[in-house]
Amino acid sequence: MVGLLNAVADADPAYEDFAVWGCGDVLLDAWQRQRAIVRLGRSVELGVRFDLDGLEVGLAWWYAPSEQIERYRGAVADDGSGQRLVGILRKLERDGFVISGELLKRPLRGYPVDHPRAELLRRKSVVASRGLGCEEWIHTSAAADRVLAAFQQLRPMARWLVTNVL
Repeated sequence: MVGLLNAVADADPAYEDFAVWGCGDVLLDAWQRQRAIVRLGRSVELGVRFDLDGLEVGLAWWYAPSEQIERYRGAVADDGSGQRLVGILRKLERDGFVISGELLKRPLRGYPVDHPRAELLRRKSVVASRGLGCEEWIHTSAAADRVLAAFQQLRPMARWLVTNVL
């Protein structure tokens, strides 16, 4: 994982600030799961996970302080920035990313129940992730190329979050 992230950082210095760790359900299988993050800002992280299922890449906005959550909701409610986020997330879904995150169970107070972006307003976190697989390329420099390509696809979402939330 360190070698992979060093190769990614060598290709694009924007990804130099990364942390890598291994974890598992049982200490003996920690080698089977490794994670790394590249922090873009407080609560906004690009991530790479490697386990027996292969490599997965994602972008997460999570564990955000209340002031970030309020800025997020204001940007989602705004017709311009909110519609841009919807377009970004739809494109990511078309590209094979799964959009997830923590949702409030009820409609958000202060916003109409039928708001066109009601589901996004209920979010306390937004995560976009996609598995890249576990073929032979995973042991070559092509792994870094695939991670970089996925990070490139995630850039519009990262830019939106940095601009509107941080």
